[in-house]
Amino acid sequence: MTEVRLEGVVAGYGYGDVLRGIDLVAAPGKITCLIGPNGAGKSTVLRAVSGLLHPRRGSISLGGREISGLSPRQLLDLGVVHVPQERSLFPLMTVWENLLMGGFVQRDRRRVQRRAEELAERFPLIDERRNERAGSLSGGEQKAVEIARALMLEPKVMLIDEPSIGLAPKARGEVFKTLASLSDGGWTILLVEQNARSGLALAHHGAVLDGGVVKLAGPAAGLLANDEIGRLYLGVERPVGAPQPA
Repeated sequence: MTEVRLEGVVAGYGYGDVLRGIDLVAAPGKITCLIGPNGAGKSTVLRAVSGLLHPRRGSISLGGREISGLSPRQLLDLGVVHVPQERSLFPLMTVWENLLMGGFVQRDRRRVQRRAEELAERFPLIDERRNERAGSLSGGEQKAVEIARALMLEPKVMLIDEPSIGLAPKARGEVFKTLASLSDGGWTILLVEQNARSGLALAHHGAVLDGGVVKLAGPAAGLLANDEIGRLYLGVERPVGAPQPA
């Protein structure tokens, strides 16, 4: 299990900084959910960790090893995979072919096949729909295949960006069910989720980003029960004097 740690990270695009001194720890083998308003820097954190964006200042470490400035391919080799919010399956290829694409950098084809069969056991959808075109799947099913594909290289760290964005309620439910199934897999997961309440409900830890910094971090259950967090970020108005949720 691998810890991800950001210390004083400043990063952005062009001449503008989105992250303005981020301090954040993703606990090894746990799900950490990042919440906050649009523009707070949540997706930028994932891009910085995956090497798509290099920090101007600060440090990013993976299991104690400094990784700031490494390329996405170097980080992939170290076990960091990034599942972007945009759908990335090849719609005219089968579900099975899309899954195998996740092992494209692995030269041992027998190992790739073996890993794919293991994932088909973990994700019954893949086994049941393996010969169908990926484009025929629902949005939630496609996201489940994307997550399974990211697991093909047996990563240490998963960065998952807005997995439920643009999905209908039923499809969102499928995505959260898939994410919940990852909680016992030993992966260190940094999750950005627009549905803050659902994201925190399945996470072990949470962090509130606002203005490019971490405003508050702690156990996810504690953030869900926090009146101020509920009012500002979860759309919850609790009457004065009302008991905290159990």
